[in-house]
Amino acid sequence: MTTTLITGANKGLGHETARQLIAAGHTVYVSARDAERGRRTAEELGARFVLIDVTDDATVEAAAKTITADGGLDVLINNAGIASRADAQSESSAASVTADSMRDTFETNAFGVVRVTHAFLPLLQRSAAPVVVNVVGGLASLTNLSDPTSPTHFYPGFVYPASKIVVNMLTVQYAKAFPDIRINSVEPGFIKTDLNDNTGMQSVEEGAQLIVRMAQIGTDGPTGCYLDANGPLPW
Repeated sequence: MTTTLITGANKGLGHETARQLIAAGHTVYVSARDAERGRRTAEELGARFVLIDVTDDATVEAAAKTITADGGLDVLINNAGIASRADAQSESSAASVTADSMRDTFETNAFGVVRVTHAFLPLLQRSAAPVVVNVVGGLASLTNLSDPTSPTHFYPGFVYPASKIVVNMLTVQYAKAFPDIRINSVEPGFIKTDLNDNTGMQSVEEGAQLIVRMAQIGTDGPTGCYLDANGPLPW
């Protein structure tokens, strides 16, 4: 039985990914920073719940102890993320962005990935087929952001894409450091979620399919890659 932890799993892509992996036979831990919502989600899906606020060391460490005591972990899906509406909508963000305006988003989207990955690495290293999936989206490509023919070129914000580009760097470096763990970044598509005020073009069911597929790769699967449903993406 494969055991999987998904951060930020009480709604959206995380919730749907949990549902699909449970259907595929995984034992799934759904995590959320709101205990009531997380427990309700776990009960609804037939999952297990662990309290994790990815910005808080204590909750991450406590969750690692709980999952260790329960038997271990095979797959970590770093899904939790936030986006600033002002960042996405402000044409003047180049002039207005400050270190303070970036801090909260980086704390969740970038530092949170490091915090959670660091805590669960010892468990993953004990697995026979360990996997890490980092959900970064399409704005994590420097190549596409700088290409006038790419739709992402016209995104005006600084904060969200910068935080996700950092996660792509983490994916590359972690994959080199831990060659026995399959570690990849994924772009699930422009999905209708609260993160974008449900303006996306695809459903969560469609978006979760790639995350689920990458969560189930074997020991001979790709690692250190950035992929969408069609294959590798430019960094």
